[in-house]
Amino acid sequence: MRYEEPVFRPPSEAYSLIIQATIGCSHNKCTFCGMYRGKKFRIRDLDEIKEDILLSKEYYGEVRRIFLADGNAFAMPTDQLLEILDFAYAIYPKLERVSAYAGPLDLLEKDDNEIMELKKRGLKLLYLGVETGDDELLKKIRKGATAEETVEAGRKAIRNEMTLSITVLIGLGGKQGSFRHAKETAKVINQIEPHYTAALTLILIPDTPLHRMYERGLFQPLDKMETLQELRWMIEDINCRTIFRSNHASNYLPIKGNLPDDKEEILRMIDYSMKNPRVLRQEFLRGL
Repeated sequence: MRYEEPVFRPPSEAYSLIIQATIGCSHNKCTFCGMYRGKKFRIRDLDEIKEDILLSKEYYGEVRRIFLADGNAFAMPTDQLLEILDFAYAIYPKLERVSAYAGPLDLLEKDDNEIMELKKRGLKLLYLGVETGDDELLKKIRKGATAEETVEAGRKAIRNEMTLSITVLIGLGGKQGSFRHAKETAKVINQIEPHYTAALTLILIPDTPLHRMYERGLFQPLDKMETLQELRWMIEDINCRTIFRSNHASNYLPIKGNLPDDKEEILRMIDYSMKNPRVLRQEFLRGL
């Protein structure tokens, strides 16, 4: 296998075969993200991608899941994505699903017929980085999409029968914007009604614009208790049906539950943890 590192994948793709269909991120401007800063975005040659799939067959024999990296492989032209899907399913007859990251604008640029065809041909799960529902904060972090556009993108994926997993980022608004970030993000989650919602907690990455703001005293990160309070503010307003997770390594408190059914239990867990911080993940154990 040939990888241009670093390579990232969602936690739920831990046992998936990772195939780099694109290198880097086509947006690559978010102030908090350092994942692809050292890469210039490009779409890999289709023959190279197919060669990697064939090489992986020699090593693994059979796989059931493939994750298309890097940052937003969904930005590829639809005909190229379809060609990759058809090839992957031909090589791996027991393949159950292919998944990829997608940016809001990537979803908006493809029409319903394209998305539906991708779903039919085996691209079954998309990961959408929502980050926040606060329009002012979206501008500050240079996300490149408004809350309305993000909702439209998420609903478009679901309308075309894609399974949708979204991520939101606790602490992104800092101390000053914490409450608004939590409440506006809950609104967006309720509007999208994603199948899965994952809450990660901000970790400042050196050499990113947000980290430089922190060094100049222009951004005040939340402390451990403040991140739990922000998480609580958000969860108490989520009323749509979604499988909720905050068990990423960046989080202080691992949570699994189905909202809204498990809301009260989750809120009690947060309250208990705020009163008993010894149960929380220690700082040195956190990671991306």
